Amino acid sequence: MTIDEYILSHSDEEGALLSALNRDANVNLLRPRMLSGHLQGRILKMFCRMLRPCRVLEIGTYTGYATLCMAEGLEEGALIHTLEINDEMEDFIMKYLKQSPHQDKIRVHFGDALNIIPALGETFDLVFIDADKRLYSEYFDLVFPMVRAGGLILADNILRINKHSVFLVLMIKSKKTRVLKKLSYLCVTASR
Repeated sequence: MTIDEYILSHSDEEGALLSALNRDANVNLLRPRMLSGHLQGRILKMFCRMLRPCRVLEIGTYTGYATLCMAEGLEEGALIHTLEINDEMEDFIMKYLKQSPHQDKIRVHFGDALNIIPALGETFDLVFIDADKRLYSEYFDLVFPMVRAGGLILADNILRINKHSVFLVLMIKSKKTRVLKKLSYLCVTASR
C-alpha cells in the first residue's frame, strides 16, 4: 500500500459532485493533471477545518475542485475569493460551483490575480497559491501583508516528486524552478 492509498483509505469520500467534476475534467479538459484531486482536496479541507478561516484567497481556480474542497471545510459565514486568469474556464467552473451546497461561501474572480488582489481590500486567514509558477514570488510578496498574523500561506508544487523521493527544489534549471526556489527562501526568511 502506498502512502497515498493509506491516506485516502483514512479520508472521507470524494462525493458525487467532486467525482463528476474530476471525471469531466479528465474527459474534456486539455490538462486534467492540473486538477487538485482527491488527496490534495481532502488535505485542503482538513486545513480549513483546523484553522477555521473566515477569509480565504485561492490564486488559481482551474476547475474549482480545490475551491469546493476548501468550501466544505469552512464554517458558515466564511468566504473564499478564488481567482482564475483563464476566462474560458468560466462555464466549467460555474457548472460545478452552482451545484454545491457551499456556493454561498465562494466568490469567483476572472482576470489577472496581480490586479485583482489589491482591489479585494481583505485580510486573509488562509491563502492557497496554485497558479502560474513563474509568478509565485510576486503572489507571495503581494499577499503576505494581507495575511493576518498567524495566518497560513500554502503554495502548490513547492516540492517536486519523482518516483523515489520528495525533495525541495534546489537546482536552478528553469524559470519556474528559480521562482520556486526564491519562494522557498522567502517563506523561510519572512517574519512578522
